[in-house]
Amino acid sequence: MKNNLADRNSAEWTALLECASPYADFARLRELLQHVSWPALFTLAEEHGVIARLAGGLRGFEDGFVPQGTSQKIRDAYRAQALSSLKMIAELLRLVELFRASRLDIMLVKGPTLSVRAYGDAGARLFGDLDFLLRQQDIPRAAELMAAAGYQSDISLQAIRTQKIPGQYRFIRTGAPLLVELHTERTMRYFPRGLPLQDFFSRRQNVLVEEHEIPALSTEDELLLICIHGAKHLWQHLALVADVAALAARQVALDWESSFKTARNAGAERMLHTGLLLAHNLLRAPLPQSIQARIHADAAAARLVTQIATWLPAAGHAPPSLLSRALFRVRLRGNTISGVAYLLTLTFSPTEEDWNTPGGEKPLGHWPNLSRPFRLAKKYRAGKEKS
Repeated sequence: MKNNLADRNSAEWTALLECASPYADFARLRELLQHVSWPALFTLAEEHGVIARLAGGLRGFEDGFVPQGTSQKIRDAYRAQALSSLKMIAELLRLVELFRASRLDIMLVKGPTLSVRAYGDAGARLFGDLDFLLRQQDIPRAAELMAAAGYQSDISLQAIRTQKIPGQYRFIRTGAPLLVELHTERTMRYFPRGLPLQDFFSRRQNVLVEEHEIPALSTEDELLLICIHGAKHLWQHLALVADVAALAARQVALDWESSFKTARNAGAERMLHTGLLLAHNLLRAPLPQSIQARIHADAAAARLVTQIATWLPAAGHAPPSLLSRALFRVRLRGNTISGVAYLLTLTFSPTEEDWNTPGGEKPLGHWPNLSRPFRLAKKYRAGKEKS
């Protein structure tokens, strides 16, 4: 990545923030765009997953304002995203009907339903997979349904039957290709006190996607989840912040107290505060005065936002060091004791990547738990992001 793309004071970064704001200032954006490198701005938007936000921000300018080459690249990238979204939405409708016919309780998280809620259009945000939430006890049946639907699992059915818990249950339809991930109360390990799945199901709502009702989290639970998801990925891409800002802007009837109560019960208050502060400070997300006062009173969350701002423009190409990453996880949790416990849980809870030894032999005893910290250290020293 070019060095200027990692500069939070660059004209390109400032212009992209303006495009990603739910309340973009057209006059300010015009002034900023007089000083950008258009190829750099396009690359930056691609890296951050906000091509649609860039396209929307530029829509009001007269013909010829955006150089023809860049304008064509933006149109092509936006069209490719729209086509990908249409394909994913068609598959979503097929799978939802399959699950319904089998009387399997599921909810979609993020993806097209978040796009509808945040932007008013199922294809307005980039999503590369479909994420469903269901009960752990339903995973064996769901895996059978996914296999019947033409998907291959990343982990064996035997591992599923013996209740080995991966980071997520990942299924790939190779002919398409399409990616689906199933999550449960036992895979959502980034929820500090565990996922309140029954509460989520009790508050479930239907979201209209292409005239079809899709079961999804309540809007308030979705807000908390995307803040925890952003924290999981250390807020390294602007799309994560833009989703929070857009959801807060569009969902004017949002029950803020419900989100904060669930966050408090889940031990994720600071994660919610951090996500909302980022959205408010960077993208002018509209928040009620009482909510602004609450999140600004969290001095530790403000320090985390300042820290995030140093690495966010680089879109994951200049990740924090291993020590910075660990301290960030600790501070997200609220206090030192809870934070260290949270970090240790994440560090020593093995996923499918830890189950296999280098030679392919079956790992013995507690080896996956003990070897995981070394694997993570090696991975993050190499600058990779997945966990």
